[in-house]
Amino acid sequence: MKTICIVLASFVLVSNVYSQKDDQNVVVPLIGQKAPAFTAETTQGELNFPKDWSKSWKILFSHPADFTPVCTSEILELAALKNELKDINVQFAVLSTDNLERHKFWVESMQEIDYKDYGKQVIDFPLIADPGCQVSRKYGMIHPESGSTKDVRGVFIIDPKNNIRSIFFYPKETGRNLEEIKRTVLALQKYDHDEVFTPANWDPGEDVIVPYLQYSPAYNAEKAKEKNGDVYEVAWYLYMKKDQAVASGTQK
Repeated sequence: MKTICIVLASFVLVSNVYSQKDDQNVVVPLIGQKAPAFTAETTQGELNFPKDWSKSWKILFSHPADFTPVCTSEILELAALKNELKDINVQFAVLSTDNLERHKFWVESMQEIDYKDYGKQVIDFPLIADPGCQVSRKYGMIHPESGSTKDVRGVFIIDPKNNIRSIFFYPKETGRNLEEIKRTVLALQKYDHDEVFTPANWDPGEDVIVPYLQYSPAYNAEKAKEKNGDVYEVAWYLYMKKDQAVASGTQK
């Protein structure tokens, strides 16, 4: 009996050591890199991510556990915003480190909540089951210092070419701003379509920044006007223009 206990203790110790090594090797994928691929069970069936949505913009939201109050508020806000995201060609999935059955109970419970007088929301987007944290590790969300899943609070915005374009991490105490995440997608789409940058606190329809080549003030002014037409100078290294969609009377 003593021998069996020693063997079991040794097994647990070795397993913990290998688990800690795995966590120490976790790396957050960087902006510009391909989104790590995975196949997982979800509340909407099997998802091959990001391949299944390769023609769309994609957002991967992640949560440390089900039935957590901050995460619940975020998912209800996401449910209220889902049609607006669909209108700008965004597909999204929500990951949580609990199992699929618990996800289903959570969804059923959330669909009975009337949050902020939005009315009861239908949560028909996929909640990914990640009880073994394989996906969380692929996306660098298991922190070796914490020893728990409490830091699985990332948001990854991925373009139609499956490149990571933006990353957010939030502490468990602070709810995510879904409007800011949507605004970031719109800004990235604006850059891809019009080759313009967006300034601080930009909202769709506001003036945008003309990219410049920093050789000399005269060169920048010449190239900005040559490439973008009607621009105005804020500083020799900062040129702006009206949003094309607004100037033409059509909002993209």
